[in-house]
Amino acid sequence: MSSPSAAPKRSLWTLLSVVVIDLIGFGIIIPILPFYAEEYGASPRVLGFLVASFAGMQFLLAPVWGRLSDRIGRRPVILLTIAGTAVALSICAWAPSLEWLFLGRILGGIFGANIGLATAYITDLTQPEERTRWMGMIGASFGVGFLLGPVIGGGLAGFGYHIPFLLASVMAALNFLYAFFRLEEPARRVPKTQPRSSPAAAALRGGLVLRMTVINFFFTFGVTQLETMFAFFMIRQFAYGVRGVTVLLVVMALIMVGIQGGAIRGLSRRFGEVRLLLVGSALLAGSFAAIPFMPSVAILVLPLAISSVGRGVAQPSMLSLVSRATTEKNRGLVMGRFQSSASLARVLGPLAAGTLFELRLWGPFVTAGIAMVCVVAIAFGLKIESVREESPAV
Repeated sequence: MSSPSAAPKRSLWTLLSVVVIDLIGFGIIIPILPFYAEEYGASPRVLGFLVASFAGMQFLLAPVWGRLSDRIGRRPVILLTIAGTAVALSICAWAPSLEWLFLGRILGGIFGANIGLATAYITDLTQPEERTRWMGMIGASFGVGFLLGPVIGGGLAGFGYHIPFLLASVMAALNFLYAFFRLEEPARRVPKTQPRSSPAAAALRGGLVLRMTVINFFFTFGVTQLETMFAFFMIRQFAYGVRGVTVLLVVMALIMVGIQGGAIRGLSRRFGEVRLLLVGSALLAGSFAAIPFMPSVAILVLPLAISSVGRGVAQPSMLSLVSRATTEKNRGLVMGRFQSSASLARVLGPLAAGTLFELRLWGPFVTAGIAMVCVVAIAFGLKIESVREESPAV
């Protein structure tokens, strides 16, 4: 099959630019949120609840946004979620109390369905053999967001923790205007409506989709252990502040961008998505479990770098595999359900991380390693041949 034509490619690049801007705004607040919450007196456990409140709303709403995009189109739903994100970030920026900060994060979670919608959009416009590359570009968008966002957020934190949130809100508002004028609805080759019975429910019951959804849950549960408690870990273990944490996040993002922005295409063709998922998850298992036992920051950089390599190869491979198990009729629904499994993990993961951290500093990181071992165990049951047979032709 051929690659996307020039017009769909332009649409794909426009979508990626929208996602990058969105994720830079998200990345701006990543190193700031723990310090912002601590300023209101939040403990590690309360921080876990704060992070979980965002993810909980994503879990509930991601399938709804996906199904809605199947019915009325990807573009209007993407625009709505971007506008809602701008409002939510503005509330966080001007929050007078921890309760208002919770409200802003809850609203952010309600409208935080962009990645699921973006993966459905990409799948609409790409052929199966090109899909891993474009899913890798989504992963690279995360890398760019986590590269530029923390640099911007960390640099502005000295003016007040609310300033990075305010900038992220302005960026989301500008992103809405950009998407409104530039983002096109992808060509739909089937009617937007479909019978209630049918292919969608069957697809969600399909063996590959179900297995990949479980894998996505454990994968994300593990990742959230690090994401939620990393700043608190650096504060308590090495007396680091915002700028020190930012530097480490930037190093990790650079590695992920390098892999997902270029190397993933060649790696996928040579080794296949299943092998990359296995290897990447194994690297994450070992590196996550090793993090809390590193005696210095200089040595800590090694498992952090290995974890970035693991995530760089595993995440786009996982997205590509599940996208191959969808049809044009149910793509938004399936990807929404797939993303909602990650959202459920982002509800339970931070709650577990906060509690485990208060019990034992190493608790969240060892738990993350165990979660990745579960991913490896489940992924061993996948065979490349069976994936190809179960994937409907696109």
